[in-house]
Amino acid sequence: MTSRILLLLISSTWARAVFAFFRRIGALGLFLLGVFDSSFLFLPFGNDLLLIALVSSGREPWRWVIYTLAAALGSVVGVALVDLVMRKAGEEGLEKFVGPKSLDRLKGKIEKRGVWAMFFAALLPPPFPFTAAVAAASALQLARRGMLTAVFAGRLVRFTAESLLALYFGRRLLHYLRSDYVEYLVYGLITVAVVGALLSVRKWLRARLSLLGGFGQTPQ
Repeated sequence: MTSRILLLLISSTWARAVFAFFRRIGALGLFLLGVFDSSFLFLPFGNDLLLIALVSSGREPWRWVIYTLAAALGSVVGVALVDLVMRKAGEEGLEKFVGPKSLDRLKGKIEKRGVWAMFFAALLPPPFPFTAAVAAASALQLARRGMLTAVFAGRLVRFTAESLLALYFGRRLLHYLRSDYVEYLVYGLITVAVVGALLSVRKWLRARLSLLGGFGQTPQ
């Protein structure tokens, strides 16, 4: 418990610097955050808040198109990384990661809705388990091209809506984003993201090691 509290304090100290760094590099920051958020890390609303902040504060309104595309493409790259791992791991590897109950539920949705399930998964915000849905689709061998296209389309719709709202409300929205309450919310989310990312990576590593150990066993 003490170590977790210490981790929270350390991560919250760096939260402002982390968000400022991604914001400073603009579209590249959105792309990188999109990769992290859609792969093996846990970054709730990170890309959404950064996108809104960049679009609201931009002096050139047309840049919202670049920001939106960067965020969507980053998500696709992140999904592709998950796909490379889980497509090889298969259903057995998926069960070690999500558990048998979640596996049955995700398997039913993927088999019933296919690429549409991925489109809505990309469209919906947290707490929807997006990475778990991607892992299930890959492990169950959903067509890669269709899956990546669905993810790009879903993210594009979601980020376009957020960008247009940011453009419409403009400076008023930026004023709210700069308020102390929103800053604390952002720092809190980044703190949760850091802790969640570490736990997520540990879970993935355990699942991979367990799977490799199973492959290494000699049949009796």
